[in-house]
Amino acid sequence: MEKEFIMGMTITEKILADHCGMETVKPGQIIEVKVDLALANDITAPIAIRVFKGMGVDDVFDRARIALVQDHFVPSKDIPSAEQSKLIRDFAGEYGIELYFEVGESGVEHILLPEKGLIQPGTLVIGADSHTCTYGALGAFSTGVGSTDLGVIMGTGRIWLRVPGSIKININGSMPEWVGGKDIVLYLLGILGEDGANYRALEFSGTTIESLSMADRFTISNMAVECGAKNGIFPPDSITYMYLQEIIPSFSMEDSDELKSDDDAEYEREIDINAQELTPQVAFPHSPSNVRSIAEVGHIPIDQVFIGSCTNGRLEDLRIAGSILKGRKVSKGLRLIILPGTPRIYKMALKEGLLDIFIEAGAVIGPPSCGPCLGGHLGILAKGERAVSTGNRNFIGRMGHPESEVYLSGPAIASASAVLGRIASPEEL
Repeated sequence: MEKEFIMGMTITEKILADHCGMETVKPGQIIEVKVDLALANDITAPIAIRVFKGMGVDDVFDRARIALVQDHFVPSKDIPSAEQSKLIRDFAGEYGIELYFEVGESGVEHILLPEKGLIQPGTLVIGADSHTCTYGALGAFSTGVGSTDLGVIMGTGRIWLRVPGSIKININGSMPEWVGGKDIVLYLLGILGEDGANYRALEFSGTTIESLSMADRFTISNMAVECGAKNGIFPPDSITYMYLQEIIPSFSMEDSDELKSDDDAEYEREIDINAQELTPQVAFPHSPSNVRSIAEVGHIPIDQVFIGSCTNGRLEDLRIAGSILKGRKVSKGLRLIILPGTPRIYKMALKEGLLDIFIEAGAVIGPPSCGPCLGGHLGILAKGERAVSTGNRNFIGRMGHPESEVYLSGPAIASASAVLGRIASPEEL
């Protein structure tokens, strides 16, 4: 009998095959996989907890592999949010959840968990939050699900998935000044649109990617879902390993060399981007894919700037903001809100003098949390107001009143805009 020829696999397919106990998998195949880490936050966990308790199981599948993070409405802004937080707190205590993060030790979940060394290459992470795809920056398969699915995972440690087809994004060349990961992903979203990668894996490669910082990689993976992607993933390399060895001294690179796509892996599509031709990007209301170059923006006065979120709340983002805001003042009548992503980032920003720069400029610095990104609190917009946000979404009513407007950018554009009172480039300062 003639032996069947087996094509190579992408990195996404390899991780899924490993977690379902099969030698190979292919796009479209339905598989049951084991979950290495399950997570939820103060908004999504309550529903998951109710589902879990309705299953009739005695215990969670693994109290060391469930992360519960208080990050959306914290510190609690009202009685309903306080009740949600208490429900999670009580559940964590009742079931001995080891990865429970309370206010004071918590922060934006998708910055916090990598910082704690909980995500490693080749792992499979499922979260009740759409931006769980962030962890693909570390070479993990990570994706978001609904709270109902997460509740079942808490009891079983498993989930059914359909193997996604892959789209390869080749990015080559050196990035110009003021262009970062946020600009790359916004530009890509402009190409793909809101649903151009529905249930696909976005795999990033090229010379630009090889030299890209982890902060920029996290930003890009984070927004893969904004074009409908199931996950966004970077094959781990020396930059990945240096990051992990810094936070996990015992981390070993052994057995990770094969965690890359095979040369004969099949892709549904390949997209080539010349990084040298990129400019800072701005997403106009009301879609992250409604993108324009900063040169095409025109004169748009703004009322508020928000720097933070799981997309751009890292120390590197605050450093960019500090380099622009140093010695300058926020435009009269404009509100600049800055939320460091975690207590560790807050502490490092304090040590480096960044918080002094922000305060002298006229910014308000808030607690490590999601804050206004999702219209939670700490910066809600009124009717008719405009904001520049380093967050990941600008849907209608995303940050407040349905008749407000949100423009997305990286920290460089956001900081310059705060100074000039309109959407602007640092080159204008």
